[in-house]
Amino acid sequence: MRIKRSMILFGAAFAVFFGSLTTAGPLFAATTGKVLHSFSNSSTDGISPNGGLIIDMAGNLYGTTYEGGDHDYGTVFQLTPGANGTWTEAILYSFNYDGSDGFYPATSLTMDATGNLYGTTWAGGAYSTSSTGYGTVFELSPGINGTWTESVLYSFNNNGTDGNGPLASLILDKARNLYGTTYQGGAYNYGTVFKLSPGTNGTWTETVLYSFNSSGTDGAYPRASLIFDASGDLHGTTNGGGAYAWGTVYQLTPGTSGTWTEKVLYSFNGTNGGSPFGSLISDATGNLYGTTYQGGADRTCSGSSGCGTVFKLTRSKGTWTEKVLHSFNNNGSDGFNPYANLIFDKAGNLYGTTYQGGAYATCSGTYGCGTVFVLIKGLKGTWMEKVLHSFNDNGKDGFNPDYAGLIFDKAGKLYGMTFCGVNAHGTDCSESCGTVFQLTR
Repeated sequence: MRIKRSMILFGAAFAVFFGSLTTAGPLFAATTGKVLHSFSNSSTDGISPNGGLIIDMAGNLYGTTYEGGDHDYGTVFQLTPGANGTWTEAILYSFNYDGSDGFYPATSLTMDATGNLYGTTWAGGAYSTSSTGYGTVFELSPGINGTWTESVLYSFNNNGTDGNGPLASLILDKARNLYGTTYQGGAYNYGTVFKLSPGTNGTWTETVLYSFNSSGTDGAYPRASLIFDASGDLHGTTNGGGAYAWGTVYQLTPGTSGTWTEKVLYSFNGTNGGSPFGSLISDATGNLYGTTYQGGADRTCSGSSGCGTVFKLTRSKGTWTEKVLHSFNNNGSDGFNPYANLIFDKAGNLYGTTYQGGAYATCSGTYGCGTVFVLIKGLKGTWMEKVLHSFNDNGKDGFNPDYAGLIFDKAGKLYGMTFCGVNAHGTDCSESCGTVFQLTR
């Protein structure tokens, strides 16, 4: 059965490798947008990129597309910079529908020190008792002459304990263990946090670290990837659950004998934000930052659910306090409804994208084409937002950047992806192809 995008909401992507680090200077002077690649509705190219990009030391970009490729079940691609600002795309792998391969990759990739790529697919895998399967964790290993080999490291199983439907990218620890989340499954079918440990002969063992439940205070439906803190605790967000059913920020702390203890650090209530999709980031002192898709001061977006926020969580004596740094506004110039995570520059300013809003309110009905924004850090805890780019459905620009966050390169250029644009057959994202874009000063 073909799963259309409208049937699910994908997970946020978390930029990895050095592109997510605070290596770049401020980019809030005049900026110029450029489309580096337009995905085409052909049998060879991918379409509908949903996750974010990663970048290697040579400046090559890597990502996934949710659909397209040889079998129309998604791809892994590479963009290589050339002379005079040109970029060349190569499809590293096309997913297929053979009952064991994963398909519909909806997240960004993770690269290890030797250049292997790791990712998740929302569907497919060995347990295809349903018409789609329950998702996979995969590895792509580089070979000679530009070849890549895919291996399915783990197939999720709808067996009452395992998670299924992973919508988040993975993170690696120093021992090459992989950590991630599944949107569904687990003991209560509200999602899981899992760990994959490498063994001998290429085998991997999965451990479910935590199953979210419907207790009324626990989080539910984690769509975002995880981050480690300096103590080895894991932090993440859930799109639902919590004390007010608007989602949570949670922490998992390792104990003895492989046990982990979950604690809800904060429950959103709508006024202070709600429905976080994106991953968290942390500053040098351990404060957490993120976005919420809904909630905030302006409740005119998404029906009456709100236009979304950027938030900060600060810890003091074991408790966490939230501060809304910006509430997005449906005023015709600001963006709204941010799905993706934030990134820092070296000055501590925050950059992100919004799915809707901006100067061109012609996409998705009249809701706007989306934006790239920066929050500029001021004195005494103040923050000022500036829209760096408003996307436009003019046949030249991408639009609706969706769950894909931003990354910096070493020169301070910003890169991201839009779900729609350029080769689309109209302003409806269900018929779009998408783009990879660059923003420069």
